[in-house]
Amino acid sequence: MTTDSEHPPRGVDPASPAGEERAETRAENADSPRNTANTPGGDKENAAETAADAVGYGAVFQVREFRPIFAAHVLSMLGGVLAEVALAVLVYAETGSAVLSALVFALTYLPYALSGLLLSGIADRYPARRVLVTCDVLSCACVAATAIPGTPIAVLFALRVVMSLVAPLFTGTRAASLADILQGERYVLGRSLVRIVAQGSQIVGFGVGGLLLVWLTPRSALLVTAATFAGSALLLRLGTRDRPARVTRSGQLLRESLRSTGRLMADPRIRALLLMWWIPPMFFIVAEGLAAPFAEDVGAGSVGYGLFLAAMPAGTAASEILAGTLLSPATRDRIVLPLAGISLVPLVFFALDPSLPLALVLLLLTGLSAAYALGMDKWFVTDVPDHTRGQAMTLLGAGLMTLQGLGITVGGALAEWAPPYAVIAGSGAGGTVCVLLVLRAVRRTRQAPVMLTA
Repeated sequence: MTTDSEHPPRGVDPASPAGEERAETRAENADSPRNTANTPGGDKENAAETAADAVGYGAVFQVREFRPIFAAHVLSMLGGVLAEVALAVLVYAETGSAVLSALVFALTYLPYALSGLLLSGIADRYPARRVLVTCDVLSCACVAATAIPGTPIAVLFALRVVMSLVAPLFTGTRAASLADILQGERYVLGRSLVRIVAQGSQIVGFGVGGLLLVWLTPRSALLVTAATFAGSALLLRLGTRDRPARVTRSGQLLRESLRSTGRLMADPRIRALLLMWWIPPMFFIVAEGLAAPFAEDVGAGSVGYGLFLAAMPAGTAASEILAGTLLSPATRDRIVLPLAGISLVPLVFFALDPSLPLALVLLLLTGLSAAYALGMDKWFVTDVPDHTRGQAMTLLGAGLMTLQGLGITVGGALAEWAPPYAVIAGSGAGGTVCVLLVLRAVRRTRQAPVMLTA
């Protein structure tokens, strides 16, 4: 979930050969509250600029470079979902082990932290197009290798780990490159479209994957997946410009990645914004992780299980569309803190041991609160220095997935001792407290100067 600053120290890295080009497009983004708060007449200028920058989703598709990026994203999401389903079925067919089959899904989350810490520096150190295409080609090769008959299970898992290591680097680099292609509110809505596709994949992706496996063997489905990654690589290679790297550094990549991560986390503003991205989903995911036992307890069966899983993503996608279509940029800014503060409150009402219909309503309401992400997108890209934007986006995605994996694990463990509805209610209550603490830090750092340097 979760974009360019006007300030030269933060928006332009003098060492970056691309800095000049990006600096020319920063003026559109001066509607950040941090840019106008202390400027005479700033409120009027900001209001006029915000009104002028109010665009719809259609304006995003008018940007030529965004269209191939969006198409590549759709292909990548389809490939990722189909790979998970096909690999899980393949592993279960070969081993008969439900634990090993579930591990395929667990490996979607676990390697993210390692990738975010050790590989995130690649996003800024090399040209974005080269990084994106390389990630897609590597994913294509890994998936194609899993489709080879007789591949040992250990090798299948190793290849899955490689794909998971590549994923946060790909998503972080793409998120950062969107800020070079889309300016102002177009960036916010472009990021929103990317998230809508991701949520849509949760609603229909696994169902489509299961349907394909009615006609295709798991290995054939994996070959289809490899083709989607190849198609994504081709779209990115032919449809986007070859921009230079954001920074020109030498030295050890891993050491520099760790140091840059440390500098990002040491900055109070960036740390607060990262936590605001990470903490709510860590608690949201508990409900989805307990979908199967909850559905069993209420006697909902497999249909109820599917509806339970689809409810929150449906609300999230709807909230993104409504906020992007109906709300002005200024309004999206104003709702960020209050909406994030109450986002987990509907889960608290699971303490009533709800029936399936009521549970679906509560999950839908939780998903609808995700409209705060559009305002967060603008804050994050405004407050993160250009020369570390790729790494920051990679770190954001890595932390997001890692903490969701932690949330699922802890929620599942607690469900061994307490009924699922109680665990979900507890996640809502505990999560609300944690989110409110994070929001205090976000509010406190909103006007504070950021001291991060290259």
